[in-house]
Amino acid sequence: MKVSVGGPLKMIFRPWVEGLENVPAEGPAILASNHLSFSDSFFLPAVLDRKVTFIAKAEYFTTPGVKGRLTAAFFKGVGQLPVDRSGARGAGEAAIRSGIEVLERGELFGIYPEGTRSPDGRLYRGKPGGLARVALATGAPVIPVAMIDTEKIQPPGKVMPKVMRPGIRIGKPLDFSRYHGMDHDRFVLRAVTDEVMYEIMKLSGQEYVDMYATAAKRQIAEAAKAEKEAGKAAREAEKAAQAALAQAERDQAKKEQSES
Repeated sequence: MKVSVGGPLKMIFRPWVEGLENVPAEGPAILASNHLSFSDSFFLPAVLDRKVTFIAKAEYFTTPGVKGRLTAAFFKGVGQLPVDRSGARGAGEAAIRSGIEVLERGELFGIYPEGTRSPDGRLYRGKPGGLARVALATGAPVIPVAMIDTEKIQPPGKVMPKVMRPGIRIGKPLDFSRYHGMDHDRFVLRAVTDEVMYEIMKLSGQEYVDMYATAAKRQIAEAAKAEKEAGKAAREAEKAAQAALAQAERDQAKKEQSES
């Protein structure tokens, strides 16, 4: 997949990269990145010599039919692990277990601390569960990564990408060994996550929003729904007004005809 996917990506889009020397040639490490586009999980591994394993929802691997099998083969090939999001704690625990297993094999584990793609290009608050717990449980260094302009290449909902140069900035590894054994302390998890998000913000230059991206998406969806309903109400009111005016004109014409 490095050849069949990564090669054409680099040739067509020519991504620029800074800080490649910060990724170790061997041994476990966590790549913690901002998340602007579906294509982030392809551009980052494409510029690295080592394999990067991300997590993906299990539906990508269990869809029946020929298309489903091809999709599953593709995601396995690009280093995605299926995570079952069902159950009491859903994707969080599954992601943690998957991340620990990858790092225990001495490999690179990729994770998006925001938990989902940014809805508007800004950087949102990191979720403390997955990233911090995996880092503290394994002792692996955390390498902050900033994806640049990938949302312009393939915005959410767009199938065909726009050909332009994205960027990738890779920061220096962060060592959280001072918190060893404290992976269930919520204050420590929050501190670790915030430190990583601060480094990502410096690398990306994004505006930081102190709320979760999932909450922002919900607000945007609710605002869009309210705007749609308001527009519908306005159209109905305009239609009623036009009907009333037409009726008044008919009544006036009838009255004038009667008087004549």
